[in-house]
Amino acid sequence: MSFKHCLLAASVAVMWGLNFLAIDLSLDQFPPFFLVALRFAVLAIPALLFIPKPDVKFRWIVGYGLGFGLLQFLFLYWAMAAGMPAGIASLVLQASGPFTVLLGMTFLRERVRGSQMAFLIVAMAGLGVVGWQRFDSSASFLPFLLTLAGGLGWAIGNICNRQAHSVEPVKFTMWMSVIPPVPMFLLSLLVEGPNLIGHSLTTLMTPTGWLGLAGLAYTVVIATILGSGIWSWLMSRNPAGVVAPFSMLVPIIGMSAAWFFLGETVSVGEMCGAVLVIIGVLGAGMRAAKGPKILAEVVPAPVPAVVPAAGRSVPDVPAGTRRTMT
Repeated sequence: MSFKHCLLAASVAVMWGLNFLAIDLSLDQFPPFFLVALRFAVLAIPALLFIPKPDVKFRWIVGYGLGFGLLQFLFLYWAMAAGMPAGIASLVLQASGPFTVLLGMTFLRERVRGSQMAFLIVAMAGLGVVGWQRFDSSASFLPFLLTLAGGLGWAIGNICNRQAHSVEPVKFTMWMSVIPPVPMFLLSLLVEGPNLIGHSLTTLMTPTGWLGLAGLAYTVVIATILGSGIWSWLMSRNPAGVVAPFSMLVPIIGMSAAWFFLGETVSVGEMCGAVLVIIGVLGAGMRAAKGPKILAEVVPAPVPAVVPAAGRSVPDVPAGTRRTMT
């Protein structure tokens, strides 16, 4: 993975880390399931009207929309509405990193080195520490489990994104947004009801409503179009297990921003778990990034087949050296 790609991945982490503040503002105004539907409907309508379908198989658009779009944000918004702090949510959601590597091993046959697996075990141990700290009551442990489920949804989306190999990341991201709105609108009507949905729409001109709209705008434009577009571009050009661990920069931004703007604090145990998660997943990402470089150094250059002219013989050439033809 080149240095330029690393910088792009880090910039996406900043966008997504600040997005947890935007989500928190939006959830003060909108019910969670309706907010997911609204978030993607704002993108789906212009995508269907003005943006040509990207040149990828439709099943990968559906898979990315279901995983990255519907499942991730259904469970994340549900968790935050149920009491998951924005900073801790930004950490636990990064379970998508280990989940992506494991799914890549299982379904894409991506190779994982022993040292990389060791770091992933450290990361999972850190998530276990955070979960144990929140096991003091079902009111705090349930949001933790919901956020983990959101991380699994993100990982499923990463794998579908990787398989799509899209060279049109913005188009791919916009068309992914076509998948979540209808099922999420139906779920919102069934679970949250028309009265709650109507109240969120009729109170938009209040201070809370303006902040909710500002949060929604950030989520749609910065986090989804720009951030997810860059992420899709990176995932299509690098192994999933190399790109995904950069998401571990998200909780550093998210927890810091939640502390500074929302006054959120974490326990000593949660902080220790956060350190383990960050070390584990970043370490796994760096070990994975070294793999392609090492392979490039040890694999000899291919020797092109040479057909000798009539009556001439071609001398043997040692393996790994190139023949110059004139």
